[in-house]
Amino acid sequence: MSCIFCRIAKKELPSKIVYEDDSVLAFEDIAPQAPIHILVIPKKHYSTVLEIDDKTLIGHIFTVINEIAQQKRFSEKGFRVVVNCNSDGGQTVYHLHFHILAGRRMFWPPG
Repeated sequence: MSCIFCRIAKKELPSKIVYEDDSVLAFEDIAPQAPIHILVIPKKHYSTVLEIDDKTLIGHIFTVINEIAQQKRFSEKGFRVVVNCNSDGGQTVYHLHFHILAGRRMFWPPG
């Protein structure tokens, strides 16, 4: 398997890590779409959100997102969390990941 996010999680590829624990890794996106663009991934490989079999994983990921928002001080102004699923949903890397976008005003609809 040559999943880029698995390789980042295993530290085979460099990244600017923002948060890490036993099950989750958060790092800065290399092609940011906002002044703050952080990706949060489970270390275990799930290709899409449709494969999640761990009932506590999503809660843990959102707790981590909350911690990052508080630590980076963008929680009060606001931010967006995006999960893309499959090609029509805009997914290009098939390892479940959550985009945290902050540092500018977000608009709706997103695209």
